[in-house]
Amino acid sequence: MSDSRWAAFKQSPFLPATVLLLLISAAAGLFAGSYTYAMANPTPHSIPTAVTGAYDQPPARRFVAGMERALSASLKVHPYASRAAAMRAVEQQRVFAVVDAPAHGGAITLNVSSASGATVAQVLGQAAASVGRATGTPVVLHDLKPLQKGDPRGLAIFYISLAAVVIGFIGAIQLSVHAKALNPMERIAFTAAYALLGGFTIAAVVDWWLHALRLPFMESWLILALTMFTSGMVFTMFNTLFGRWAMLPTWGLMVLLGNPSSGGAVSWPLLPSPLGTIGRWLPPGASVNAQHTAVYFRGDQHAFPFLVLAGWAVLGCAVFLIWRHRHPGGRPPEPA
Repeated sequence: MSDSRWAAFKQSPFLPATVLLLLISAAAGLFAGSYTYAMANPTPHSIPTAVTGAYDQPPARRFVAGMERALSASLKVHPYASRAAAMRAVEQQRVFAVVDAPAHGGAITLNVSSASGATVAQVLGQAAASVGRATGTPVVLHDLKPLQKGDPRGLAIFYISLAAVVIGFIGAIQLSVHAKALNPMERIAFTAAYALLGGFTIAAVVDWWLHALRLPFMESWLILALTMFTSGMVFTMFNTLFGRWAMLPTWGLMVLLGNPSSGGAVSWPLLPSPLGTIGRWLPPGASVNAQHTAVYFRGDQHAFPFLVLAGWAVLGCAVFLIWRHRHPGGRPPEPA
């Protein structure tokens, strides 16, 4: 291509269209790859498990060793002096299951918690049945915290958090296109407003209309609103830093990396180890964790997921306000 043709091409709409063509094609593959890598074949790595009773006796030790061989993973065993203490650890989400070995022989009870992680409970239950037959150890399976009837697979929390994340940054995109003249504080205020209304709508549809989840409505509403606001401000931050290409880092952080690693569709002990660690520090994972605890473990809510969401929101607002002169939009100041 001659210099004149290249110069004309650079000034034409065909250059950005060509770049977008290549980027969208790559994004499609990355999107499919990230979700397939994280979710298609969930494999346990280390599952925190409580043990009570005669856990140091041969039957219990054979059962635990058999479970580790069957899972090709380790049960990260935490001994507890009583069943009540182990149940409390489940409520605080420190362990995913409890192995109760009777002192005078008999069946070993494997207490799983579907609410802690449906996929983990399913994997443990399947392995326990085969290990019990292989070792000649009678095993009783008990679900300490079943999922709600309207959400038998435990995916509703992931779906509502996903909706809050995606609509959160789509709303910010629409504000940047259709309400470009908003000044910085006005843009932040409108982002907060659609987050509050959108969070209410998501919670109302899922709880009041579909009856898929019985939500602690006010807490769930505010978690969804904070998620939407954070997601909107993440896009606004990237729009300030990268202009028209802001969708690339937003999509990469929130969708390609954040959603598969959130623990919503596949519990974190079954995720590839780096994803299980990174996901808790990203807005989608923080949203799922906060919502999951609010729905199934009321009274044991943790501050960490709220600090993660608030931290990303504050970072987004700070970058936007400090470098607002770089952000496309706003109104020129009126003469005195």
